[in-house]
Amino acid sequence: MNGRVAGQVAIVFGGGQTPGQTVGNGRATAMVLAREGAHVIVVDRKLQLAQETADLIQKANGKAQAMQCDATNEDQVQSIITQVHQQLGRIDILHNNIGASIELGDQTADVLTEEAFDRSFAVNLKSGWMSIKHVLPIFRKQNKGSIVNISSLAAAQAYPLLGYKTMKAAVIAMTENVAAANASYGIRANAILPGLMNTPMAIESRVGQGRAREEVIAARDSRIPLGKKMGTGWDVANASLFLHSDEASFITGIALIVDGGERVVHGL
Repeated sequence: MNGRVAGQVAIVFGGGQTPGQTVGNGRATAMVLAREGAHVIVVDRKLQLAQETADLIQKANGKAQAMQCDATNEDQVQSIITQVHQQLGRIDILHNNIGASIELGDQTADVLTEEAFDRSFAVNLKSGWMSIKHVLPIFRKQNKGSIVNISSLAAAQAYPLLGYKTMKAAVIAMTENVAAANASYGIRANAILPGLMNTPMAIESRVGQGRAREEVIAARDSRIPLGKKMGTGWDVANASLFLHSDEASFITGIALIVDGGERVVHGL
């Protein structure tokens, strides 16, 4: 432990994870922030999943507590932020890790339903905006705060499913808007664009469509120039730690690609 976020209060929305064989981006980030000294509030729509993350942190002698929230419900989001601020007296880090594609019914533009489009909007974009909306007054009063929104390399690629690509591209625009409007308050806002990751959200949804796990992993690994292997939740977590830490104190409004060289080699 180097204490890179020591003494800070961090809220990680989406800090549980889809059940699976690997660690998800949100769980890994919550664990890394706690390892580096933050008191982490693990938020998930399923309390059990948030509690599993909090338990892992506590077993490693970190500080964490689990809270349940439907991040598409503004009253619940506001309540979480208010409770944390009242209990701990400050919030230093807001981490928005919520996102989904296939499991929301995402499709190509010609067959995507209105209901699935609305679900994608609510989960992938609106949820992040609402948490930002309600944490900004606290950050402004403190004259300090770090926001990291998890977008996706899909925003910069020819990703075939319209909802996820559209909303994750909008996350970047939202991040830039918040960064520009709040820099004078000492608030930083950045986005991370993970590429192909070996996480439960990415793998289990495809296995659930009937594809063999080994084939899914092999096909994704083959696209990665750097080592011919997908990244993991820890790669996203370490990038998140850097952006939330004082080492990135002069960085705001960026979209950091974490993809093992996929974009520079394959482009669109």
